[in-house]
Amino acid sequence: MSRKFQGNYLFIQKDKPSRIRLYFLILISILALIYGSIFLWSIAPSSSNTPDNLSYKVKISPQSSLASIAQQLSDQGLVVAPYIFQISARALFVGSKLKPGTYLLPLRASLGKILLQIARGDRVKESISIIPGMAIWQVRALIDAHPSLLHETKGITSKQLLQAINLNYPSDEGLFFPDTYVFDPEESDLNIYRRASQAMQKQLERAWDQRNKQIPLTSPYQLLTLASIVEKETGRAGDRGLVAAVFVNRLNKNMPLQTDPTVIYGLGPRFDGNLRKADLRKDSPYNTYMHKGLTPSPIAMPSGESLVAAAHPDKTDAIYFVARGDGSSHFSKTLNEHEDAVDRYQRKTSSKTH
Repeated sequence: MSRKFQGNYLFIQKDKPSRIRLYFLILISILALIYGSIFLWSIAPSSSNTPDNLSYKVKISPQSSLASIAQQLSDQGLVVAPYIFQISARALFVGSKLKPGTYLLPLRASLGKILLQIARGDRVKESISIIPGMAIWQVRALIDAHPSLLHETKGITSKQLLQAINLNYPSDEGLFFPDTYVFDPEESDLNIYRRASQAMQKQLERAWDQRNKQIPLTSPYQLLTLASIVEKETGRAGDRGLVAAVFVNRLNKNMPLQTDPTVIYGLGPRFDGNLRKADLRKDSPYNTYMHKGLTPSPIAMPSGESLVAAAHPDKTDAIYFVARGDGSSHFSKTLNEHEDAVDRYQRKTSSKTH
């Protein structure tokens, strides 16, 4: 403080810094009041959008402005004026951070908690899993049946599907990488196909670039095809490299691959699980007992491990293998050794041999 005399009176004048501190405290109090109101003010949804006593669901469209988000939430039952929502979002510095998607908002949650949840992107998520070894008709049936996807591909042809995701291949088989794909409810199924195909292209390009240059394959698509056969023929993960090696050795010797899964693929979805001798005699581009070389397309969705195995087969002279019955296989270099293995492991079974 400073003292100032005027006549017989003493005036006490506050210093300027003291006034600044006072204004600052007032400002802090106002801000505290605003933020406190945002976090303590409970918002009640409309009864039409309350499926249970815990939460209610709202959806924010992609590329929405703050004003649009406020209106969308108001239309879906968030009982707060859109302008209050916008002011509160800006006060919390999240006006440009609100993310699209479907949200489950806690019943009676404060506006502040709602805003921070949307800014974090804490959304409802769905998922779908493509399993290694699935054929394209199994993948399409899986995606068509998922209740949370927007089905834009249901009923379209393979050619139309490939055009929709900008791929140029003779078939849509084998092009979708086996993995679990997380998505927002009501997302287009095209996005699943697009993401799965991009993942497969990435894995395939890496495997092709790092391949053993001695393998008798001339294109990434041939690698994909071989990997799909390895996927279907491998009962134990540790055998992938040896299974791939047998097929590579057969290709090098101009021997038919003679693998049942390719014949089964040629039979299509009508296959009943029992491969008969008559099936092996049916002429088909996928009958590798009748035709040498690789099949015209992949026969399944190969895993990343099968792609690596096809690109880097183990070093072996084996050209036969037979299932032992426990998921593993016995590998042989000669026909006599192979026939002995068949007698040993499959004398009492009807399992396939190669």
